[in-house]
Amino acid sequence: MNDKNNGRVYTEYKPGKYLSSKYRLSKCICSKRSRTFGRLSFSSYLSFPGHLLKSNGLLARTSFGLVLAIMWLGFNTSAQAELAIEITEGVDNPARIAVVPMNPGGAMLSEDISAIVAADLDRSGLFQAMSRVNMLSFPKSVSEVYYRDWSVPGMEYLVVGDVQREPAGGYKVVFSLLQVHGERKLFTELVRGSENELRDIAHYISDKVYETITGVRGAFSTRIAYVTATPRGQDLVFRLMVSDADGARERLMLESKEPIMSPSWAPNARELVYVSFETGRPAIYRQRLSDAQREQVTNFRGLNGAPAWSPDGKQLALVLSKDGNPEIYLFSFATRAFTRLTKHFAIDTEPTWTPDGRALLFTSDRGGSPQIYKLTLDSGAVERITFEGSYNARPRLAPDGRTLVLVHRQNGRYHIASKDLVSNDFRILSETRLDESPTVSPNGAMVIYAAKQGNKGVLAAVSIDAGVRFLLPSSRGDVREPAWAPFSN
Repeated sequence: MNDKNNGRVYTEYKPGKYLSSKYRLSKCICSKRSRTFGRLSFSSYLSFPGHLLKSNGLLARTSFGLVLAIMWLGFNTSAQAELAIEITEGVDNPARIAVVPMNPGGAMLSEDISAIVAADLDRSGLFQAMSRVNMLSFPKSVSEVYYRDWSVPGMEYLVVGDVQREPAGGYKVVFSLLQVHGERKLFTELVRGSENELRDIAHYISDKVYETITGVRGAFSTRIAYVTATPRGQDLVFRLMVSDADGARERLMLESKEPIMSPSWAPNARELVYVSFETGRPAIYRQRLSDAQREQVTNFRGLNGAPAWSPDGKQLALVLSKDGNPEIYLFSFATRAFTRLTKHFAIDTEPTWTPDGRALLFTSDRGGSPQIYKLTLDSGAVERITFEGSYNARPRLAPDGRTLVLVHRQNGRYHIASKDLVSNDFRILSETRLDESPTVSPNGAMVIYAAKQGNKGVLAAVSIDAGVRFLLPSSRGDVREPAWAPFSN
C-alpha cells in the first residue's frame, strides 16, 4: 500500500485471465478443448463524471475542473458497497436457456458457477434462464441428458457441466452447450482453475455460451471501474472502485480527499491513466495495475485533463490549458514530448481515438454550441460530426469504429444517444433525464453510463440497439463515471 499526497493506493490480486476462442453457432463446434486459467496481478484506476463549464455564455461539456468537487457535495454516498443488478427491460422474445447446477459430488463450492452463468446470461437481456425449482432433472454430462425434460418446459438451450477436484488442488470443469430442438451438442470444453478462480471460470462459460449462440464475443469476464464519494465530517472522501462486469468482487483501489477523474484504460488492460487533484490542482497520472506503481505525466498550470490512451499504447491524447485555452495535445511515452493538435479560441475537450489510431473525435463549442468533431492526425483536418440538436458531447466509439455513443440534450434533458457514422442513423438510448459518462463494452454490445435514480447516482446500462436496459445501483451509496475495461487478450 502506498500513502502519498492524500491519496491512498490499494493493490489487488486478480486471479484468472480471460480466455478466448471464437466459435459461432453456424460452425456447429462439437469438439473438446482444454483451457487453464493463469494468474494475473490486477488493480485499476478510474475517474469521474464530466461537468458543465460556463464559457462565453455557452455551456460546454468538459471532463475536468474544480467544480467537480462542488457537484459531489450533493451526492449521498457510502463506501465499499457492491453493485446490484436490476434488469429493467429485455428483448421481447429472449432465448430460453437452462443452466444445470454444477457441484463436485454434490458438495457446495465457494462460488455457485451455474448461478453466475445464469445471471450473466439473464443480464444480457437476450436470454431467460430457467429457475432451478422448475428443473425435472440435473444431468452433469451430455450422456445423462433426457431432452424431453427440457423440451416440455420450452427450453431452447441447455448448459450442463461436471466439476471435479484436481489431485494437486483446484478444479476442472467439463461443460457443454446443447440445442434442445434437434437434440444437438454445440460444443464441449474443459477449463481448469483454483478455488479463487471459480468466478472467472463461470464468466468464461458465460462468454462461450453467449458467443456460440449470438456470434458476438462475450464480455462477462471483463471489469468496470467507478468512483464513489463519502461524506466524512465536513469533507468528502473519494474512492476509486473496481469490480467484475456484474458488480461482484468489488475492490477499493484508491482513497483520496481530493477528486479523481477522467480514466482511460491502456489497450492491454494492464494500466490506466487518470486525473487526480491530490496535489491541489489537476494532474495526470499513469498507473501500473500489477503493483500499483504510478508516475505523474503532467503538472502544468491550468487544466490537465481528459487523457485517452491510443490504440497502440504509445501515446495519450489529452487536454491542456497551459497556453491559455483548453486545447487537444498528444503526449508520447517514448519521447516525453507534447504536441499541440488544436488551435482555436473555443473549448476543445474530451478526445477519444478511432480504433485505427488515425483520428480523434472531440467535443468543441467552436460552432456556437457543444458538438462533436473529427480531427484527422495526418492532415490536421477538422470536420464536424454531429448536427442533431444544440448539444452533443462526450464522444465514445464502439470497437467497430462505426457506432458513436455520446451525451445528447433534448428538451432540457441529457440522454445517452448513438449515431451510425455510415448511415447517419441517430438514436436516443436512455430514458432518464441526467445521463452522462458513457463507456462502451469491448464487444460493442452494451453501454454503461452514469444516471440518477431519484436523488441517487447509479450506473445504468443499455444495449446499442436500446432493446435491453438494467441498473447497477450501489447498495450503500452513489456511484459515478464508469470505465469499462477492454479485453485483456
